[in-house]
Amino acid sequence: GIPVITSNRINTPEVGEDILAQGAADMVSMARPFLADPDFVAKAAAGRAATIAPCIACNQACLDHTFSGKISSCLVNPRACFETELLIEPADKVKTIAIVGAGPAGLSTAITAAQRGHNVTLFDRADRIGGQLNMARVIPGKEEFHGLVAWFETMVAEAGVTLRLGQAVSAHDLVGFDEVIIATGVIPRDPGIPGEDAANVLSYIDVLRDKAPVGRRVAVIGAGGIGFDVAEFLVHEGHSPTEDLTLWRSEWGVGDPSETRGGLAPQGPQPTPPAREVTLLQRKAERPGKRLGKTTGWIHRAALRMKDVKMLGGVNYEGIDEAGLHISFGEAREKPTLIEADTIVLCAGQLSERSLADTLEAAGVAVHVIGGADVAAELDAKRAIDQGTRLAAAL
Repeated sequence: GIPVITSNRINTPEVGEDILAQGAADMVSMARPFLADPDFVAKAAAGRAATIAPCIACNQACLDHTFSGKISSCLVNPRACFETELLIEPADKVKTIAIVGAGPAGLSTAITAAQRGHNVTLFDRADRIGGQLNMARVIPGKEEFHGLVAWFETMVAEAGVTLRLGQAVSAHDLVGFDEVIIATGVIPRDPGIPGEDAANVLSYIDVLRDKAPVGRRVAVIGAGGIGFDVAEFLVHEGHSPTEDLTLWRSEWGVGDPSETRGGLAPQGPQPTPPAREVTLLQRKAERPGKRLGKTTGWIHRAALRMKDVKMLGGVNYEGIDEAGLHISFGEAREKPTLIEADTIVLCAGQLSERSLADTLEAAGVAVHVIGGADVAAELDAKRAIDQGTRLAAAL
C-alpha cells in the first residue's frame, strides 16, 4: 500500500512503461535523461520517442562537472544549463554547408545547422555514421552508445541532411559550398617503439573496429581512456555482463535486498575468469586510470582489477620482439623487464587528421576545423559535440 517511485537508467519511454506495466513501481523518476532532452515528455506523448536524445550514463558533463565545481550540462545536449547562452534560431541567410566527417563533431554540426534552415551535406569515407562512437559501443559497459548512434541516424534523416557515405573527399568535391567544416577526427599516434611494425602488434582500431585476432597474453601500451576500454574489451568474451543481469550481479556481488542486508551477496563478487591475460602500461609515473572520469573512473579500475589486469606506470618501452614487450622503469631505465605477450596493442594517443584541412587552407579556402581534427585529446565526444553545436549555432 506504500507508493513506490523507482529511478536510474530509465532513459526511454519504453523502459518506463515496461516498469509500470510489470507493477514493479507506481511511478518512475528521471534526472539525467531530462538533461539529455528537456522535451522528453512532449516527444513521448507525441509518439516521437525515436527523436529523444538519449542519456548514455557517461556522467562526463553532469555529475563529473558537479563534483568539480563546474556548471552541470550534458554530453549529448550541450545546451543543458546553457539555454540562454547557446541559442538555436532560424538562420537569417540560408547557406550551403559541407561537413567532412560523420563522427560526433560533424553530426552535431550537421543536425543543428540543418535545423536552423541551412542546406547541409555530410561526407564520410566510412559506410555508416558515428565515427569513433562505433568503436566505443563495442566496449562492455558502453552499450548505450548504440542508442546514441541510432538517435544521430534518426535526427540526420529528420533534419534533412544529405549524406554522402563511403566517399573519400577531395578539395574538388567541396567547390561551391558557402561553408566548409572539417571534422575528420584523429589518427593513432606512432609511439616510435623499436619493433612496433611486427606482426604481433596491433592498433586499437585494428582490435575494436576491424576485429583483428588477439592472442591470449596481451600488453596494452597506453592507460588512458582508450587503453582501459581496450583492456575491458579483451578480458571479456561472449555476453557482456552489462546486458546479462545474472552475470552482472555475480560479477559485482549484488544479491537480493529482501534476502541479504543492503543487497550484498554474502559470497561477494564472483567474476568470471578473464578471457585473456592483460597487462596495461603507461609512461606516466602515476597510478593508471588516475585521469579517468571523476565519478566513473573507480568503476573502470575496479572492473579491470576483478579481471586480474596488471597495471604498470612509469615505464619506458625499449622494444618489441616475438617474446613480447621489453620495458624498463624510470628516468634511469632501471629493472629491464620482459612482458611476455602474444599481442601488443598500441593505445598511445592520437594526432589530429588535418590533411584535408591543410590542403584547403593552402589553396586559400576558408575552413572551420572542429573535434579531434582541431584538438587530438582523448576521444572526447563531449567537447566535439559542444564545439560542433556552437559552430552550427553561429553560422
